Amino acid sequence: MKVKAKLVDTPGLQRIITRMSHEILERNKGSNNIVLMGMRTRGEFLANRIHSKINEIEGIELPLGVLDVTLYRDDFRTRMKQPQVSVSNITFDVNGKDIILIDDVLYTGRTVRSALDALMDLGRPHTIQFCVLVDRGHRELPIRADYVGKNIPTSIDEEVKVKMEEIDGEDAIYLVDVKEEN
Repeated sequence: MKVKAKLVDTPGLQRIITRMSHEILERNKGSNNIVLMGMRTRGEFLANRIHSKINEIEGIELPLGVLDVTLYRDDFRTRMKQPQVSVSNITFDVNGKDIILIDDVLYTGRTVRSALDALMDLGRPHTIQFCVLVDRGHRELPIRADYVGKNIPTSIDEEVKVKMEEIDGEDAIYLVDVKEEN
C-alpha cells in the first residue's frame, strides 16, 4: 500500500466532527429522541467524539452504544480467515428512538446493510439515520448516508484509510494505492 495523499489532518477532522454534530442536531430539531450507535471499530471512536461534541453544544448526555456486525455480514461464511467477533454494547432500549448509526467509511454498503439487520433484531426504532466520515463511492446496494463528513471519489485501485488517535496514534484521512505491483 502506497500513500497517495493525506486528505485530512487533525484540525480538519475536528471541523468535520463539529459540522456533522450540528447537522444531526439541526435535522432532528435538537437532541430529544436521539441515540448514537458507533460501528466497531473506528465508527465507535467517531461516535464517541460526536457524543462529546453534542454534549458540549447541547449540555446533554445522549445514550451511546457500540454495534458489532461481524455475524450479520453476508460474507461471514465465505471469508478464508477466522473473523474477529467483538461484543456489541447497547444498554438502552432502541424502540421509538432516532438512531444515528455512525461509521468511518461508506463503500459498497454491505456493512451498513448488516448493521440495519442487527439493529432491527434489537427492536423497532422510529428512524435510523446514517452518519459517515467518508463516502468513497462504489455502492453495490442502494444505501446512502444522511450525514457525510467528506466525499472522496476513488478508483477501484484506491482505498481511504481513516486513522484515529485512539487506535492508530494519529488523526488523519489518507488516500492509498492498493494496486498490486508486478
